[in-house]
Amino acid sequence: MKFQRLSLAESAQATGTTVVIDVLRAFTSACYAFGAGASEIILVSETEQAFALRRQFPAALLMGEVGGGPIPGFDFSNSPAHYIDCDLSGHRLIQRTSNGTQGVIRAAHAETIMAASFVCAGATARYIQQLAPSQVTFVITAWHADSPSLQHGDEDAACADYLEALLTTDNPEDNPDPASYLARVAASPTGRLFQSNTRPEYPATDLPYCTQLDRFPFALPIQRNEQGLFIMKPHCSNL
Repeated sequence: MKFQRLSLAESAQATGTTVVIDVLRAFTSACYAFGAGASEIILVSETEQAFALRRQFPAALLMGEVGGGPIPGFDFSNSPAHYIDCDLSGHRLIQRTSNGTQGVIRAAHAETIMAASFVCAGATARYIQQLAPSQVTFVITAWHADSPSLQHGDEDAACADYLEALLTTDNPEDNPDPASYLARVAASPTGRLFQSNTRPEYPATDLPYCTQLDRFPFALPIQRNEQGLFIMKPHCSNL
């Protein structure tokens, strides 16, 4: 199995099996929403599309952010903490974020698309193992700089590195120690922003939610329906 990594700007080049990663916080929040009982999440790139879809699906709830902050008229922002005490049983959600959902929409030519974060990393690796692809492409959605070697987005790169380590380990007893990978989330520039207490839309309390490794037993595969909508639903592996 071979691996490649693309930045958000390069995500349209993704083909084959593609894993779109957003640790802080889109696909962490999505997992918590599914954990609260949500049935599906429609991923969109623009707030206007989210509002239009809610007119089509009046019972749908809107979740997401612009520039990290809440969107007026949305039911939830991008904080995973918002879903802890919610009962979303049977609800359809519509998600718009600045990185995660953009990466999915742009990777439209990929044969298989899934979203990922640390809270569903193990299930994501098992899902990929069942597919047994020859190559896996990781879209590091927080990579915006010209050089992906910069530390910006390292929380997503760390998740990709951890998934690759899981997928290249033959013996489960030799699975990588997750501690060093999880430490990179807090050490990344965005992770430090959460710890700075300088912007209320980036609460330090979100970091522990985003680093609860394998809190959820499901992967996040994404299908495109006949209307061209990107639909994400949780999937539990049989492995």
